Amino acid sequence: MDLDPLSLFRDLDAGAVLAVAVSGGSDSLALLLLGHDFVRRHRPALRLTAVTVDHGLRPESAAEAAWVAAFCRQRGIAHETVVWQGDKPETGLAAAAREARYRLLADAAQRAGASVVLSGHTLDDQAETLAMRAARAEGAGQMGAGLAGMARATLFDGRVWIARPLLGLRRQALRDWLGRRGVEWIDDPSNDNPAYERVRVRKALAHAEVETLGAEARRQALARQALAKRAAAWIGRFASRPAPGLLRLDPAFADGDDDAREAAILALRALLATAGGTPRLPDRARVETLLRRLADGAPMRATLSRAAVDTRRAGVFLRREARNLPVVPRGAGPVLWDGRLRATAAPGAHDLHIGPLGHDGAARFPAETQAGVPPALVRAAWAAEPALYSGRTLIGPRLAPAAAGDSVPASPAAAPFARFLTGFDLPLAAALHRLAGAPALPSPPWPEHIGPG
Repeated sequence: MDLDPLSLFRDLDAGAVLAVAVSGGSDSLALLLLGHDFVRRHRPALRLTAVTVDHGLRPESAAEAAWVAAFCRQRGIAHETVVWQGDKPETGLAAAAREARYRLLADAAQRAGASVVLSGHTLDDQAETLAMRAARAEGAGQMGAGLAGMARATLFDGRVWIARPLLGLRRQALRDWLGRRGVEWIDDPSNDNPAYERVRVRKALAHAEVETLGAEARRQALARQALAKRAAAWIGRFASRPAPGLLRLDPAFADGDDDAREAAILALRALLATAGGTPRLPDRARVETLLRRLADGAPMRATLSRAAVDTRRAGVFLRREARNLPVVPRGAGPVLWDGRLRATAAPGAHDLHIGPLGHDGAARFPAETQAGVPPALVRAAWAAEPALYSGRTLIGPRLAPAAAGDSVPASPAAAPFARFLTGFDLPLAAALHRLAGAPALPSPPWPEHIGPG
């Protein structure tokens, strides 16, 4: 089979610069060369740049990055190597390395003027991912909860799209294509180490199972996207923000038939995470229990995923609970405060930091709200909102820039999708952004995020 770059990249909207993540393995090298062919033959105005992440976790990594740099240089492709520096965690290393990889790729892409980074994930990677997630869900008794594999595009840190154009292709097809072109690649020995879960799953999957799991990933993705759209409509219909940091749900939020109930459950999980500033949606079973209690209409107070839930005659109110609120210095890079505020540093403002406004601080500033909203809830919500400090001196609340004298760009964030937003969840994230008053999300690289079947 000969691969057609035009069919892979025709609908891709990448702006003026396109970045490609290249490790030196067969998948990423094939992606780089396919992208290079596409640019030369079909999009000559598009500038291509390659980025290699050296995690520094193996002695060979620096030499491998240098090999990729030479490979690119021979073909006239711009290239940058970025290194994961600093101490590495003793536990959770794989997750930390993944986070560092995406952060370094996003930083490099932005330096090059790119808003999209291509990643060489294949159908084999998709099948392995779904098999691992299914095994974990089964072990936790959560099968049928809407599993999905990797999305065709994922927004990282609200700023750069990670696009995966090869999700429909088998790894062996890419290697055969490279072989016909006489291109060699680097084999990472960790890809054969059975100490890693993915390697064990890969070795256990038969050829036909990969195709079957790929089809299942697409089916689950379509179902997840459809549910995200219904949950977004539910939020638009029943949720509002009467004051900074305070969300209100109409009592009818908990009503509806079984189909509407699924949308309400997902919507409530997303709203709790947004109010509480948590990166993950709360446990489905606990939210189902909460929704049943809300449907009863009895007065109630509860806390879930750092969000305080308070039912009143005027509706159901969600806000950040007033504990474990961080104090974050405004360093040189972007800051994500409590999952609810995205900010950048002010030049020369080394002593500035972000912390909670607190009850005393909230009492110093007028808080306008909608009629019927209890003032006590407004004050409690304001107390957990971010404020700007110089040393121990309160300059002002983030939401009153005139009082704060804040020259630093800052805007609300929707916590569950602030770091990783899959294309499946884009409708839901857009609804949360509108509700929180956050900026519109960057345009996606493809109009459709699941990819051809």
